[in-house]
Amino acid sequence: MSFNAQDLRRRLWIIFPGEEGLDYGGVAREWFFLLSHEVLNPMYCLFEYAGKDNYCLQINPASFINPDHLKYFKFIGRFIAMALFHGKFIDTGFSLPFYKCILNKPVGLNDLESIDPEFYNSLIWIKENNIEECGLEMYFSVDKEILGEVTTHELKADGSNVLVTEENKEEYIKLVAEWRLSRGVEEQTQAFFEGFNEVLPQQYLQYFDAKELEVLLCGMQEIDLADWQRSTIYRHYARSSKQIIWFWQFVKEMDNEKRMRLLQFVTGTCRLPVGGFADLMGSNGPQKFCIEKVGKENWLPRSHTCFNRLDLPPYKSYEQMKEKLMFAIEETEGFGQE
Repeated sequence: MSFNAQDLRRRLWIIFPGEEGLDYGGVAREWFFLLSHEVLNPMYCLFEYAGKDNYCLQINPASFINPDHLKYFKFIGRFIAMALFHGKFIDTGFSLPFYKCILNKPVGLNDLESIDPEFYNSLIWIKENNIEECGLEMYFSVDKEILGEVTTHELKADGSNVLVTEENKEEYIKLVAEWRLSRGVEEQTQAFFEGFNEVLPQQYLQYFDAKELEVLLCGMQEIDLADWQRSTIYRHYARSSKQIIWFWQFVKEMDNEKRMRLLQFVTGTCRLPVGGFADLMGSNGPQKFCIEKVGKENWLPRSHTCFNRLDLPPYKSYEQMKEKLMFAIEETEGFGQE
């Protein structure tokens, strides 16, 4: 990445050490995929998952524990711009508010819903209710914790002494939403865009929206059936049970879009963490995809998104299972989810 921006926009020829062969695009695709898998991995503390069950990435406010973090963000900015310029996909994606930042579009309260629904709902409650009648005492300041240290951030000048009232609560909601979406990562964001704009000036992307940019950068995420099977556990079923064999036959016959719907139904998200199914998280930490034998054959499947668990009744035929699963996935929204 020490090349100048013009060189980075030229035709790519990627060579892996110890491997021979010409790069007609496949090697470059693999290079972008592998490098993105590494540099965006949350274990390096540059990025973090947007939520406990949201595997989209956002900048980690604690990235400063690496003294060279701003150099890394500039490098990553150049790399992401290269991927877009050359039409290559990366391994994992960012939160929708981050894509809006790349597009230089404003972010606000509604953008919170995709990354922190609980916080978003609390602000909507404040907006729709009389906080003075409820006896709530809030000020224009928020506490934030980074690496175990709690500090107070003032949303406006002398905010710790400014009471939130019915008259000024709209301003409070606007400011606290902006804070939640930036959370002290202004320096990191600036470094990212410094590198990004060297390769691909943001104005060239002005005609795209956030979801279109996500598809440009990540494509439609392919779900690896073999990885899914390897990382699945069973309760009251065995791997050789006919219902389990039918289930995987059902998944195998699905196209990728329907697999993503099934994953969304059971886990609450259609996006996987960097490590794939093996790194799925539940409400209390790592939680593998689980299929449990529950109910009677006339029951519909149920999902428990907090535990990545599918309750699969003991159906008597493959056709019956397929019908019930398709109904649960396509005809219901949040059916039986907990």
